[in-house]
Amino acid sequence: MSGIKDKVAIIGMGCSRFGERFNDSREDLILEAVQEALDDAGLTLQDIDAFWFGSFYEMHGTALASVLKPDFKPVTRIENNCCTGSDTLRNAAYAVASGEYKTVMAIGMDKLKDNGFSGNPFFNLYRDNTEPSFGGPASFSLLVPAYAEKYGVSSEDMRKAMACVSHKNHYNGARNPKALYRKEMTMDQIFKSPMVCEPYLTIMDCSGVSDGAACAILTSAENAKEFRPDPMYIKAAEIVASSGVGMLETSYDYTTILETEAAAKTAYEKAGITNPSEQLDLVELHDCFSITEIVLYEALGLSERGQGWKDAIDGKYTLTGKLPVNTDGGLKAMGHPVGASGIRMVYESWLQFHGKAGDRQLKDPKLGMAHCLGGKPWNNVSSVIIVGKELG
Repeated sequence: MSGIKDKVAIIGMGCSRFGERFNDSREDLILEAVQEALDDAGLTLQDIDAFWFGSFYEMHGTALASVLKPDFKPVTRIENNCCTGSDTLRNAAYAVASGEYKTVMAIGMDKLKDNGFSGNPFFNLYRDNTEPSFGGPASFSLLVPAYAEKYGVSSEDMRKAMACVSHKNHYNGARNPKALYRKEMTMDQIFKSPMVCEPYLTIMDCSGVSDGAACAILTSAENAKEFRPDPMYIKAAEIVASSGVGMLETSYDYTTILETEAAAKTAYEKAGITNPSEQLDLVELHDCFSITEIVLYEALGLSERGQGWKDAIDGKYTLTGKLPVNTDGGLKAMGHPVGASGIRMVYESWLQFHGKAGDRQLKDPKLGMAHCLGGKPWNNVSSVIIVGKELG
Protein backbone atom coordinates (compact mmCIF):
# COMPACT_ATOMS: atom_id res chain seq x y z
CA MET A 1 0.00 0.00 0.00
CA SER A 2 1.48 3.32 -1.07
CA GLY A 3 1.54 6.42 1.09
CA ILE A 4 3.72 9.34 2.12
CA LYS A 5 5.76 7.56 4.75
CA ASP A 6 9.07 9.44 5.21
CA LYS A 7 8.46 11.55 2.11
CA VAL A 8 7.47 14.71 4.01
CA ALA A 9 9.01 16.30 7.09
CA ILE A 10 7.96 19.00 9.51
CA ILE A 11 10.73 21.53 10.16
CA GLY A 12 9.00 24.00 12.45
CA MET A 13 5.85 24.23 14.56
CA GLY A 14 4.07 26.81 16.65
CA CYS A 15 0.97 27.01 18.82
CA SER A 16 -0.74 29.92 20.47
CA ARG A 17 -1.93 29.75 24.02
CA PHE A 18 -5.42 28.25 23.97
CA GLY A 19 -8.05 29.94 26.10
CA GLU A 20 -10.69 32.60 26.40
CA ARG A 21 -8.68 35.17 24.48
CA PHE A 22 -11.25 37.96 24.57
CA ASN A 23 -8.59 40.65 24.49
CA ASP A 24 -6.81 39.19 21.47
CA SER A 25 -7.89 39.22 17.83
CA ARG A 26 -7.86 36.45 15.26
CA GLU A 27 -4.78 38.15 13.83
CA ASP A 28 -3.05 37.94 17.22
CA LEU A 29 -3.69 34.20 17.46
CA ILE A 30 -2.46 33.50 13.93
CA LEU A 31 0.69 35.57 14.34
CA GLU A 32 1.45 33.97 17.71
CA ALA A 33 1.48 30.49 16.19
CA VAL A 34 3.08 31.43 12.87
CA GLN A 35 5.93 33.42 14.41
CA GLU A 36 6.83 30.55 16.75
CA ALA A 37 6.93 28.16 13.79
CA LEU A 38 9.05 30.49 11.67
CA ASP A 39 11.49 31.12 14.51
CA ASP A 40 11.64 27.38 15.17
CA ALA A 41 12.51 26.67 11.53
CA GLY A 42 14.76 29.70 11.10
CA LEU A 43 12.66 30.94 8.18
CA THR A 44 10.70 34.00 7.11
CA LEU A 45 7.32 34.19 5.39
CA GLN A 46 9.13 34.83 2.11
CA ASP A 47 10.53 31.29 2.34
CA ILE A 48 7.04 29.75 2.24
CA ASP A 49 5.76 28.75 -1.21
CA ALA A 50 2.11 28.04 -0.36
CA PHE A 51 -0.31 28.11 2.58
CA TRP A 52 -3.14 25.88 3.78
CA PHE A 53 -5.56 27.48 6.24
CA GLY A 54 -7.95 25.39 8.32
CA SER A 55 -10.92 26.97 10.06
CA PHE A 56 -14.44 25.86 10.95
CA TYR A 57 -15.80 29.40 10.89
CA GLU A 58 -13.52 31.68 8.85
CA MET A 59 -14.90 31.42 5.35
CA HIS A 60 -12.10 32.38 2.97
CA GLY A 61 -8.36 32.10 2.40
CA THR A 62 -8.30 35.89 2.53
CA ALA A 63 -8.85 35.60 6.28
CA LEU A 64 -5.28 34.32 6.45
CA ALA A 65 -3.81 36.30 3.55
CA SER A 66 -5.01 39.59 5.05
CA VAL A 67 -2.98 38.82 8.17
CA LEU A 68 0.21 37.34 6.71
CA LYS A 69 0.15 39.24 3.39
CA PRO A 70 2.06 36.53 1.52
CA ASP A 71 2.50 38.48 -1.74
CA PHE A 72 -0.05 36.71 -3.98
CA LYS A 73 0.99 33.20 -3.03
CA PRO A 74 -1.62 30.42 -3.00
CA VAL A 75 -3.79 30.08 0.11
CA THR A 76 -6.17 27.10 0.31
CA ARG A 77 -8.91 27.16 2.93
CA ILE A 78 -9.88 23.79 4.45
CA GLU A 79 -12.93 22.83 6.51
CA ASN A 80 -13.75 19.28 7.58
CA ASN A 81 -15.60 19.48 10.88
CA CYS A 82 -13.37 18.74 13.90
CA CYS A 83 -10.83 17.16 11.53
CA THR A 84 -10.24 20.56 9.94
CA GLY A 85 -6.74 21.01 11.39
CA SER A 86 -5.56 17.50 10.61
CA ASP A 87 -6.98 17.68 7.08
CA THR A 88 -5.19 21.00 6.60
CA LEU A 89 -1.90 19.37 7.55
CA ARG A 90 -2.69 16.37 5.37
CA ASN A 91 -3.39 18.52 2.31
CA ALA A 92 -0.19 20.50 2.82
CA ALA A 93 1.80 17.27 3.21
CA TYR A 94 0.48 15.78 -0.02
CA ALA A 95 1.24 19.03 -1.86
CA VAL A 96 4.88 18.70 -0.79
CA ALA A 97 4.91 15.00 -1.65
CA SER A 98 3.66 15.81 -5.14
CA GLY A 99 6.74 17.93 -5.76
CA GLU A 100 4.74 21.07 -6.56
CA TYR A 101 6.14 23.06 -3.62
CA LYS A 102 9.34 22.93 -1.62
CA THR A 103 8.24 24.57 1.63
CA VAL A 104 4.65 25.07 2.75
CA MET A 105 2.74 26.15 5.84
CA ALA A 106 -0.35 24.60 7.42
CA ILE A 107 -2.24 26.83 9.83
CA GLY A 108 -5.37 26.10 11.85
CA MET A 109 -7.31 28.74 13.78
CA ASP A 110 -10.69 29.38 15.30
CA LYS A 111 -11.93 31.97 17.76
CA LEU A 112 -14.99 30.51 19.43
CA LYS A 113 -15.34 32.64 22.54
CA ASP A 114 -16.46 35.83 20.74
CA ASN A 115 -19.21 34.36 18.58
CA GLY A 116 -22.19 34.93 20.86
CA PHE A 117 -23.02 31.29 21.55
CA SER A 118 -22.07 28.65 24.08
CA GLY A 119 -20.29 25.64 22.62
CA ASN A 120 -20.38 24.77 18.94
CA PRO A 121 -23.46 25.71 16.92
CA PHE A 122 -25.29 22.75 15.45
CA PHE A 123 -25.17 22.34 11.69
CA ASN A 124 -27.74 20.05 10.13
CA LEU A 125 -26.53 17.71 7.43
CA TYR A 126 -29.65 18.58 5.45
CA ARG A 127 -30.82 22.15 5.19
CA ASP A 128 -34.46 21.11 5.41
CA ASN A 129 -33.78 20.05 9.03
CA THR A 130 -34.80 16.44 8.44
CA GLU A 131 -31.73 15.19 10.30
CA PRO A 132 -32.40 14.55 14.02
CA SER A 133 -31.27 17.70 15.78
CA PHE A 134 -29.47 16.81 18.98
CA GLY A 135 -25.98 17.94 19.80
CA GLY A 136 -22.69 16.54 21.03
CA PRO A 137 -23.39 15.59 24.65
CA ALA A 138 -26.62 13.80 23.77
CA SER A 139 -25.02 12.02 20.81
CA PHE A 140 -21.99 10.73 22.66
CA SER A 141 -23.89 9.94 25.87
CA LEU A 142 -25.48 7.07 23.94
CA LEU A 143 -22.10 5.30 24.02
CA VAL A 144 -22.20 4.94 27.82
CA PRO A 145 -25.16 2.56 28.32
CA ALA A 146 -24.39 0.66 25.12
CA TYR A 147 -20.78 0.04 26.16
CA ALA A 148 -21.74 -0.89 29.72
CA GLU A 149 -24.37 -3.36 28.55
CA LYS A 150 -22.22 -5.02 25.89
CA TYR A 151 -19.25 -5.57 28.18
CA GLY A 152 -21.08 -6.05 31.48
CA VAL A 153 -19.64 -2.97 33.17
CA SER A 154 -21.47 -1.63 36.20
CA SER A 155 -22.60 1.98 36.30
CA GLU A 156 -20.20 2.58 39.18
CA ASP A 157 -17.23 1.24 37.20
CA MET A 158 -18.22 3.24 34.13
CA ARG A 159 -18.44 6.40 36.21
CA LYS A 160 -15.04 5.69 37.77
CA ALA A 161 -13.37 4.97 34.42
CA MET A 162 -14.74 8.17 32.88
CA ALA A 163 -13.66 10.15 35.92
CA CYS A 164 -10.15 8.70 35.57
CA VAL A 165 -10.01 10.02 32.01
CA SER A 166 -10.98 13.53 33.12
CA HIS A 167 -8.60 13.40 36.08
CA LYS A 168 -5.70 12.37 33.83
CA ASN A 169 -6.32 15.04 31.25
CA HIS A 170 -6.66 17.83 33.81
CA TYR A 171 -3.49 16.59 35.52
CA ASN A 172 -1.65 16.86 32.21
CA GLY A 173 -3.22 20.19 31.32
CA ALA A 174 -2.08 21.66 34.62
CA ARG A 175 1.47 21.07 33.36
CA ASN A 176 0.89 22.76 30.02
CA PRO A 177 1.39 26.56 29.93
CA LYS A 178 -0.72 26.79 26.74
CA ALA A 179 -3.77 24.91 28.04
CA LEU A 180 -7.20 26.45 28.55
CA TYR A 181 -7.62 24.79 31.96
CA ARG A 182 -4.45 24.62 34.04
CA LYS A 183 -5.85 23.17 37.22
CA GLU A 184 -5.80 19.64 38.54
CA MET A 185 -9.20 18.23 39.52
CA THR A 186 -9.62 15.72 42.31
CA MET A 187 -11.67 12.59 41.75
CA ASP A 188 -14.13 13.87 44.35
CA GLN A 189 -14.59 17.14 42.44
CA ILE A 190 -15.15 15.20 39.24
CA PHE A 191 -17.72 12.87 40.81
CA LYS A 192 -19.64 15.83 42.24
CA SER A 193 -19.65 17.94 39.07
CA PRO A 194 -23.06 19.00 37.67
CA MET A 195 -24.89 16.86 35.15
CA VAL A 196 -24.98 17.93 31.52
CA CYS A 197 -26.69 14.89 30.02
CA GLU A 198 -28.28 12.96 32.86
CA PRO A 199 -27.43 10.35 33.98
CA TYR A 200 -24.34 9.76 31.88
CA LEU A 201 -22.29 12.92 31.30
CA THR A 202 -21.30 15.59 33.80
CA ILE A 203 -19.62 18.86 32.98
CA MET A 204 -16.29 17.19 33.78
CA ASP A 205 -16.93 14.64 31.04
CA CYS A 206 -17.16 17.37 28.38
CA SER A 207 -14.35 19.23 26.65
CA GLY A 208 -14.51 23.00 26.34
CA VAL A 209 -14.23 25.19 23.28
CA SER A 210 -11.60 27.91 23.16
CA ASP A 211 -9.72 30.37 21.00
CA GLY A 212 -6.43 29.26 19.50
CA ALA A 213 -4.17 28.69 16.51
CA ALA A 214 -1.49 26.18 15.54
CA CYS A 215 1.01 26.06 12.69
CA ALA A 216 3.35 23.62 10.94
CA ILE A 217 6.01 24.20 8.27
CA LEU A 218 6.62 21.28 5.93
CA THR A 219 9.15 20.31 3.29
CA SER A 220 10.27 17.09 1.64
CA ALA A 221 12.22 14.62 3.74
CA GLU A 222 15.19 14.87 1.39
CA ASN A 223 15.34 18.65 1.86
CA ALA A 224 14.61 18.69 5.60
CA LYS A 225 18.23 18.53 6.77
CA GLU A 226 18.89 21.75 4.84
CA PHE A 227 16.78 23.51 7.45
CA ARG A 228 17.52 21.66 10.69
CA PRO A 229 19.24 18.48 11.92
CA ASP A 230 16.19 17.16 13.77
CA PRO A 231 13.02 17.31 11.63
CA MET A 232 9.91 15.26 12.35
CA TYR A 233 8.80 12.82 9.66
CA ILE A 234 5.23 12.09 8.63
CA LYS A 235 4.60 8.35 8.52
CA ALA A 236 0.92 8.44 7.54
CA ALA A 237 -1.91 10.96 7.18
CA GLU A 238 -5.30 9.33 6.64
CA ILE A 239 -8.88 10.54 6.77
CA VAL A 240 -12.24 8.87 6.16
CA ALA A 241 -15.80 10.18 6.02
CA SER A 242 -18.95 8.35 7.01
CA SER A 243 -21.72 7.54 4.59
CA GLY A 244 -24.16 8.40 7.37
CA VAL A 245 -25.89 5.04 7.39
CA GLY A 246 -24.69 4.06 10.88
CA MET A 247 -27.80 5.33 12.62
CA LEU A 248 -29.94 3.40 10.15
CA GLU A 249 -27.99 0.14 10.49
CA THR A 250 -29.10 -2.26 13.21
CA SER A 251 -25.55 -3.69 13.13
CA TYR A 252 -24.13 -0.49 14.64
CA ASP A 253 -24.12 -1.00 18.41
CA TYR A 254 -22.84 2.37 19.69
CA THR A 255 -19.70 0.92 21.29
CA THR A 256 -17.11 2.02 18.74
CA ILE A 257 -16.36 4.59 16.03
CA LEU A 258 -16.23 2.68 12.77
CA GLU A 259 -14.69 5.57 10.82
CA THR A 260 -11.83 5.76 13.32
CA GLU A 261 -11.25 2.04 12.97
CA ALA A 262 -11.00 2.43 9.20
CA ALA A 263 -8.69 5.46 9.31
CA ALA A 264 -6.43 3.78 11.86
CA LYS A 265 -6.25 0.52 9.89
CA THR A 266 -5.04 2.32 6.77
CA ALA A 267 -2.66 4.60 8.66
CA TYR A 268 -1.08 1.68 10.50
CA GLU A 269 -0.59 -0.26 7.28
CA LYS A 270 1.07 2.69 5.55
CA ALA A 271 3.23 3.53 8.58
CA GLY A 272 4.27 -0.10 9.12
CA ILE A 273 2.65 -0.37 12.54
CA THR A 274 1.44 -3.82 13.52
CA ASN A 275 1.02 -3.36 17.28
CA PRO A 276 0.10 0.26 18.09
CA SER A 277 -0.12 -0.31 21.84
CA GLU A 278 3.51 -1.43 21.86
CA GLN A 279 5.02 0.66 19.06
CA LEU A 280 3.53 4.10 19.73
CA ASP A 281 5.15 6.26 22.41
CA LEU A 282 2.39 8.85 22.78
CA VAL A 283 -1.10 9.41 21.44
CA GLU A 284 -3.24 12.52 21.16
CA LEU A 285 -6.85 11.52 20.57
CA HIS A 286 -10.17 13.29 20.27
CA ASP A 287 -11.51 13.27 23.83
CA CYS A 288 -14.57 15.41 23.15
CA PHE A 289 -16.18 13.44 26.00
CA SER A 290 -14.61 11.09 28.52
CA ILE A 291 -16.57 8.11 27.17
CA THR A 292 -15.27 8.93 23.69
CA GLU A 293 -11.69 8.53 24.88
CA ILE A 294 -12.47 5.11 26.37
CA VAL A 295 -14.19 3.92 23.19
CA LEU A 296 -11.33 5.29 21.08
CA TYR A 297 -8.74 3.31 23.04
CA GLU A 298 -10.36 0.25 21.51
CA ALA A 299 -11.18 1.68 18.09
CA LEU A 300 -7.51 2.66 17.67
CA GLY A 301 -6.28 -0.75 18.80
CA LEU A 302 -4.66 0.55 21.99
CA SER A 303 -6.88 -1.52 24.29
CA GLU A 304 -8.52 -4.88 23.77
CA ARG A 305 -12.26 -4.83 23.13
CA GLY A 306 -14.13 -4.31 26.38
CA GLN A 307 -10.93 -3.46 28.26
CA GLY A 308 -10.65 0.29 27.67
CA TRP A 309 -12.51 1.15 30.87
CA LYS A 310 -10.17 -1.09 32.89
CA ASP A 311 -7.08 0.39 31.28
CA ALA A 312 -8.34 3.87 32.16
CA ILE A 313 -8.74 2.91 35.81
CA ASP A 314 -5.41 1.06 35.89
CA GLY A 315 -3.50 4.12 34.64
CA LYS A 316 -2.23 2.66 31.37
CA TYR A 317 -2.59 6.02 29.62
CA THR A 318 -1.22 8.40 32.28
CA LEU A 319 2.07 10.28 31.91
CA THR A 320 3.85 7.45 33.71
CA GLY A 321 1.75 4.68 32.21
CA LYS A 322 2.58 2.24 29.45
CA LEU A 323 1.23 4.49 26.66
CA PRO A 324 0.65 8.15 27.59
CA VAL A 325 -2.47 9.60 25.98
CA ASN A 326 -3.28 13.31 25.71
CA THR A 327 -0.10 14.38 27.43
CA ASP A 328 -0.91 18.05 26.79
CA GLY A 329 -4.35 17.78 28.43
CA GLY A 330 -6.33 16.81 25.36
CA LEU A 331 -9.47 18.61 24.31
CA LYS A 332 -10.67 18.40 27.90
CA ALA A 333 -7.99 20.64 29.38
CA MET A 334 -6.26 22.11 26.34
CA GLY A 335 -9.49 23.35 24.78
CA HIS A 336 -10.87 22.93 21.30
CA PRO A 337 -10.59 25.75 18.74
CA VAL A 338 -11.85 23.45 16.00
CA GLY A 339 -9.58 24.48 13.13
CA ALA A 340 -6.44 24.36 15.26
CA SER A 341 -6.89 21.14 17.24
CA GLY A 342 -5.60 18.65 14.68
CA ILE A 343 -2.35 20.57 14.24
CA ARG A 344 -2.10 21.16 18.00
CA MET A 345 -2.14 17.40 18.52
CA VAL A 346 0.86 16.98 16.20
CA TYR A 347 2.55 19.91 17.97
CA GLU A 348 2.62 17.84 21.16
CA SER A 349 4.69 15.14 19.43
CA TRP A 350 6.96 17.91 18.12
CA LEU A 351 7.56 19.19 21.65
CA GLN A 352 8.06 15.69 23.05
CA PHE A 353 10.50 14.67 20.31
CA HIS A 354 12.58 17.80 20.91
CA GLY A 355 12.55 17.61 24.71
CA LYS A 356 10.48 20.77 25.07
CA ALA A 357 7.43 19.45 26.92
CA GLY A 358 8.52 20.66 30.35
CA ASP A 359 6.91 18.92 33.33
CA ARG A 360 5.09 16.46 31.07
CA GLN A 361 8.19 15.43 29.11
CA LEU A 362 8.38 11.73 28.27
CA LYS A 363 11.57 9.71 28.12
CA ASP A 364 12.91 9.53 24.54
CA PRO A 365 9.65 9.19 22.55
CA LYS A 366 10.11 8.35 18.88
CA LEU A 367 6.65 7.67 17.43
CA GLY A 368 3.47 9.66 18.01
CA MET A 369 -0.09 9.63 16.76
CA ALA A 370 -2.78 12.31 16.46
CA HIS A 371 -6.43 11.32 16.03
CA CYS A 372 -9.39 13.61 15.32
CA LEU A 373 -13.09 12.93 15.11
CA GLY A 374 -15.75 15.30 13.83
CA GLY A 375 -19.46 14.62 13.91
CA LYS A 376 -21.44 11.99 15.78
CA PRO A 377 -20.55 8.42 16.74
CA TRP A 378 -22.52 7.03 13.80
CA ASN A 379 -21.83 9.76 11.23
CA ASN A 380 -18.47 11.46 11.28
CA VAL A 381 -15.11 12.26 9.76
CA SER A 382 -12.09 10.60 11.40
CA SER A 383 -8.40 11.23 10.82
CA VAL A 384 -5.16 9.62 11.95
CA ILE A 385 -1.73 11.20 11.54
CA ILE A 386 1.41 9.33 12.59
CA VAL A 387 4.74 11.11 12.99
CA GLY A 388 8.20 9.90 13.85
CA LYS A 389 11.42 11.30 15.21
CA GLU A 390 13.51 9.19 12.84
CA LEU A 391 13.43 7.92 9.28
CA GLY A 392 12.54 4.30 8.70
